[in-house]
Amino acid sequence: MTIDTDKPISGLTAPGAAIAALAPGAASIDRIAEVTLSSVVLPLRNPISDAKVLTGRQKAMTEVVFLFVEIRTEQGHEGIGFSYSKRAGGPAQFAHAQEIAPVLIGEDPNDIGKIWTKLVWAGASVGRSGVATQAIAAIDIALWDLKAKRAGLPLAKLIGSARDSVQTYNTSGGFLHTPIEEVIENAAISLANGIGGLKIKVGQPDWRTDIARVTAVREFLGEDIPLMVDANQQWDRPTANRMCRILEQFDLVWIEEPLDAYDAEGHAQLARGLDTSIATGGMLASVGEHVRLIEAGSVDILQPDAPRIGGITQFLKLAALAEHHNLQLAPHFAMEIHLHLAAVYPLQTWVEHFDWLDPLFDEHLETRDGRMHLSARPGLGFTLSEQGRAWTVARVLVR
Repeated sequence: MTIDTDKPISGLTAPGAAIAALAPGAASIDRIAEVTLSSVVLPLRNPISDAKVLTGRQKAMTEVVFLFVEIRTEQGHEGIGFSYSKRAGGPAQFAHAQEIAPVLIGEDPNDIGKIWTKLVWAGASVGRSGVATQAIAAIDIALWDLKAKRAGLPLAKLIGSARDSVQTYNTSGGFLHTPIEEVIENAAISLANGIGGLKIKVGQPDWRTDIARVTAVREFLGEDIPLMVDANQQWDRPTANRMCRILEQFDLVWIEEPLDAYDAEGHAQLARGLDTSIATGGMLASVGEHVRLIEAGSVDILQPDAPRIGGITQFLKLAALAEHHNLQLAPHFAMEIHLHLAAVYPLQTWVEHFDWLDPLFDEHLETRDGRMHLSARPGLGFTLSEQGRAWTVARVLVR
């Protein structure tokens, strides 16, 4: 299908129009009138390198591509959500969203679970993970934002929060391309800004370099500041066993992705044999993939990413399962969304602080006393900035 980005997609002529024409029941109180899809490319200040770059499996990251979805109803209510991709996948998310979005028109936006299923079936031939769920996620998140705004509540309060603030740690200052002196400087800035902990990347070609960097950061932080490390899936099982045993001396909160994200058995062996917690899950693209980790006993701390696994609807299902297994939760990336979801989770949670997304939004999250705090703003509590709109490379209106 060829799409003119300056021309709306008609709900009468677009693929899926027959499905879109099905009217909600008599109890419906509103209908979706239009959906705006935007592809936004966020440039990063410096090329970003982690262990995946040093092993040659990926190139340094210079930008993050976002799929933004803005939904407007007949009664004038609005919601915004986003998904994202790093290095690859952004155009695919945008393309899939264009194909399935027409089925939203005329639906009651309150029926989020029903709509999620309808979107899955609209794109059933591409499956229920990866690009498919990531495109649906942006829509799903926008629907939850709309619902909370309509209620005049922050999203966490609409769902039912367990707390009004969450422990937070910084990741963006500790990548492998950053000299250790700058990592320590970044750590000092994070602590001064009220962030409670620090995560640094490991996975250098020479393991001694990793240990030297962790040693330097631990000495700077002292014994009481939480410290985590992330190997970004780049160790094999023997290396992970050896490195994790060495790293236990640093009293880490967790060791993240020591193995390939899909190696449930290998992660389970580490989790059984270490005092330090094992954390993983951020790279997985469906609830089902997380279920395999949980059933194998692979994690102490689960790290789901709502934009990757299909949105807030799927995240809440996974969180219920994680709670049943008494797992801690530390959602991956996208703090603007995950602050709300971590605040809802009844057990121990962390939220990852990244400053990369700050230019995209008019509002910014508050950190103090080692915690990230919910605001009183309704919904997710953010609006796309003029700079964010200026970085838009493609836009489609569906109505």
